[in-house]
Amino acid sequence: MSLYGMMRTGASGMAAQASRLGTVADNIANMSTAGYKRASTEFSTMVLDAGAGSYVSGSVESHTRYAISSQGPLSYTTSATDLAIRGNGFFLVSEPGGQIYMTRAGSFMIDGEGRLVNAAGYQLLGYPLANGEPNVVANGYAGLEVINISDLAMQANPSTAGRFYANLPWEADIVPTADLPSANGPNAQFAGKTSLVTYNNVGAEVLIDIYSAKTADNTWEVTVFDRSAAAANGGFPYSSGPLATITLTFDPATGELAPASPTSIDIPIFNGATLTLDLSKTSELAAEYSVAEPVVNGNAPNSVEDIEIADDGYLYAVYANGARVATHRIPLANVASPDNLRPHTGNTYLATAESGDVRIGFPGSGGLGTMVSGALEQSNVDLASELTTMIESQRNYTANSKVFQTGADLMDVLVNLKR
Repeated sequence: MSLYGMMRTGASGMAAQASRLGTVADNIANMSTAGYKRASTEFSTMVLDAGAGSYVSGSVESHTRYAISSQGPLSYTTSATDLAIRGNGFFLVSEPGGQIYMTRAGSFMIDGEGRLVNAAGYQLLGYPLANGEPNVVANGYAGLEVINISDLAMQANPSTAGRFYANLPWEADIVPTADLPSANGPNAQFAGKTSLVTYNNVGAEVLIDIYSAKTADNTWEVTVFDRSAAAANGGFPYSSGPLATITLTFDPATGELAPASPTSIDIPIFNGATLTLDLSKTSELAAEYSVAEPVVNGNAPNSVEDIEIADDGYLYAVYANGARVATHRIPLANVASPDNLRPHTGNTYLATAESGDVRIGFPGSGGLGTMVSGALEQSNVDLASELTTMIESQRNYTANSKVFQTGADLMDVLVNLKR
């Protein structure tokens, strides 16, 4: 056996154990780093060809592995912007230069410019909902933007949808055509009236009056007026005609809307959008006129007081008046082999050929985990295992140094044979 080969083998053993100690040091240093994934060192042999009468020692090669797919325990906090993932997936974040990374570190907070930034300074990305549900590009980052809460301040949203479920009394009298609310006469008759607050394009309140009048057996007229056009006494006649009128028909056997009856009414709001009011659960029963859960979307200009994030990734801005508006949806990304991702500074990862391409979807779909607001995923480092590994590596390093030292001593003997 070559003495030089013996010394090289001992040196490679020391280098491998030093690499192992390096991963142990990183793991222990990042025990309290949210979303950190444990690194480990594995070894493989390197064997050299030798002749029949001699043995040539080889060396050991070290390989670093990351337990990225291993879930860490969740620690709950009081901040709604602290996010964790229960299951598969990664948050998509970007650095100021625009490079996009994946991370499990969800300790986000609002910075001075209103962006959601984690402890490493990376900005959370999401899809805006200003134009409706986003069209997700499964294998690309198109459509993503940095979530900025300050952009939502003083936002006004016009009313576009709502629901109005009323019970119309079966015993009500039939109103003559000339006295129907739609005729807008001074002697208009009706069985029920309800007013709703809606919002126009600039966030101003627009009150609408909804009248229900029976026109025949199992047949009702629903008429909507703009309150600002009401007479001095607050009623008929209005200075302008109705905004919308429809006729509802009911099944006498059940009191529910007949199959051929319309189930909604479109109401043009002054200086606003068209409000589609759902009437599908309106009934005609032997009970007094009543309205259940009238709801209309939209809001007046208000500053954002808080944000809420649901487990399906929807981010809601909570305004000072209590209105909740979905502004973004936060996606998750995943790869076929997460453990083969390439780690990057700031507890982030990049895809590699071994990990597979990035796939994007929403929490709770396509094998992705769910999002947990008010929680952080802790590191998956086990201190007891790391200390055990550290002691083992220290002993192995010492043993390899003894091999190197023995080889050096034998080399001294060989050199001194001439004396």
